[in-house]
Amino acid sequence: MLALFDLDGTLADRRAGQHAWSVEFCADHGFDPAEVDWLMAADGNGMVTKEEYFGRVRERYGLARSVDDLWRQYRDRQPTLVPAYEGMLDGLERLRAAGWRIGVVTNGYEDVQTLTLTSSGIAEHVDGWAISAAENVRKPDVRLFEIAAARAGAPLGDGWMVGDNAGADIGGGRAAGLRTAWVHHDRSWPAELDVPDHIVAGAVEVVPLILR
Repeated sequence: MLALFDLDGTLADRRAGQHAWSVEFCADHGFDPAEVDWLMAADGNGMVTKEEYFGRVRERYGLARSVDDLWRQYRDRQPTLVPAYEGMLDGLERLRAAGWRIGVVTNGYEDVQTLTLTSSGIAEHVDGWAISAAENVRKPDVRLFEIAAARAGAPLGDGWMVGDNAGADIGGGRAAGLRTAWVHHDRSWPAELDVPDHIVAGAVEVVPLILR
């Protein structure tokens, strides 16, 4: 029995971590705390490339440090500030106690995602993970799901995929033959796509559905 989960926005509250980093960045540089709102918006919930993001940060604040230096410091610090969603670690342990193998399948930089997994405590509550940059393949490609399943120690067949990205997580999970649950974050499901098996407000809600 296999349950695969996305990381950012599913198991880990990246937005909370980004906010904590933004507050710290403003304090370290003596910026107005109101700049946190700009830093959050410019990040685009992680969808803006970090080269573009820190280029804009450098320009807005007239920083002498290079984009590479800003990005390097960010990737060492920001992942350590990302918490697991409330109740999620306990939920993962409930699944494992019931005999489920748990895997994480995530797109992103290997060092950033690994640090997020370990700092949040999630790494201690899952059986394995697959990170796109480490494997040179990205969701929704089924190969990344296959790697995650193998690392978790369970066949890909009869299982679940839980995530907040309609295409990468739900589309990829469906292509991998998995039941799917989408974390909506107050968004509507794209009308042009086949609906997932479940739509939930948070991944912790999926735990009883899987156990049922």
